[in-house]
Amino acid sequence: MIQCSDCEYFSRGSDGAPRMVCDPFSNIKEPECLTKWQFVKLDTMVQSYQATLRMYERLAPLQEKMFRHMEREIDETEESDSWKYTDDDDEDPDRLDA
Repeated sequence: MIQCSDCEYFSRGSDGAPRMVCDPFSNIKEPECLTKWQFVKLDTMVQSYQATLRMYERLAPLQEKMFRHMEREIDETEESDSWKYTDDDDEDPDRLDA
């Protein structure tokens, strides 16, 4: 089995992470290369997911403030419209308006 470090499709990034530029559909040298390539891609997906979670954690307080503000606005709107619904309408349910 050829080592990745000996392959022309392998390099290390500035952070030391492996970079595999091989294309699994055209230039994989050995079956083990595909497995390694899948692990690298899976790691990339996990890092992206973790970055998304970190962003959601940063947005959570802002979303809470926004929801509280919206609830307050809705409550104020309902309170200001309460004059439209008087108690007279509820007193005589058998009365029919023509």
